[in-house]
Amino acid sequence: MNDVIALLKNHRTYRNFAENYELTDEELEAILSASRQAPSWMNGQAYSIIVVKDKALREKLVAINPTNPHMLHSSVFLLFVADLKRTQMVAQKEQVAYEITDSLNPLIIATTDASLALQNAVIATEALGLGSVIVGSVRNQIEAVSELFNLPDYVYPVAGLSIGKPTVEMQIKPRLPKQAVIHYDTYKEYDYQLIEDYDKTMKKFGEARETKLWTKKFADYYSVSGDKSFNDYLKKQKLL
Repeated sequence: MNDVIALLKNHRTYRNFAENYELTDEELEAILSASRQAPSWMNGQAYSIIVVKDKALREKLVAINPTNPHMLHSSVFLLFVADLKRTQMVAQKEQVAYEITDSLNPLIIATTDASLALQNAVIATEALGLGSVIVGSVRNQIEAVSELFNLPDYVYPVAGLSIGKPTVEMQIKPRLPKQAVIHYDTYKEYDYQLIEDYDKTMKKFGEARETKLWTKKFADYYSVSGDKSFNDYLKKQKLL
């Protein structure tokens, strides 16, 4: 099997890192360079990466988001932000309107660009024999995180990434059955039994963090009204 494909298929998430391990400058630069080479809509590169090495700053970050102590104990923490400030500056310089709130498309573009850069960073990390965990919960305390990192308008945090040397080996987590995810030429209905079978697979996998069946977890999550403060935040950032 191709080495890159083997690496991708071997992906797993790590949350326990050696606290005395420090990434070399060369390793960090390799990860950041790979991240910056990610695909981007129209080469707009509508994202930025904040490299967080300072321990005091990371302590404040964990105080905001205490369920993710690895943000402090990892070797480095990267914050990926959707960034439409750069093109706002261009519009201002060119003295043209900047009508990004007329459609959700610019927000989707910037979020996708940031996510692709994030995924490249994950792959580069694993290629170096290191581990990582994506932290989407930075959006749960989005106002506090934004203030901590002085995010300007037209910018919002998409997710963070803790990177380090793993101290606990993890298993490869099973994914949904291929028949429930892959469609050829057109979207096709499939037997719901595939989803129920996945519940059984995940229950057998027995990850300690998973306290609910997969179906129950997402039935509960999407059965309640969304966090409207997130929408309010995006409006404050001039993104909606």
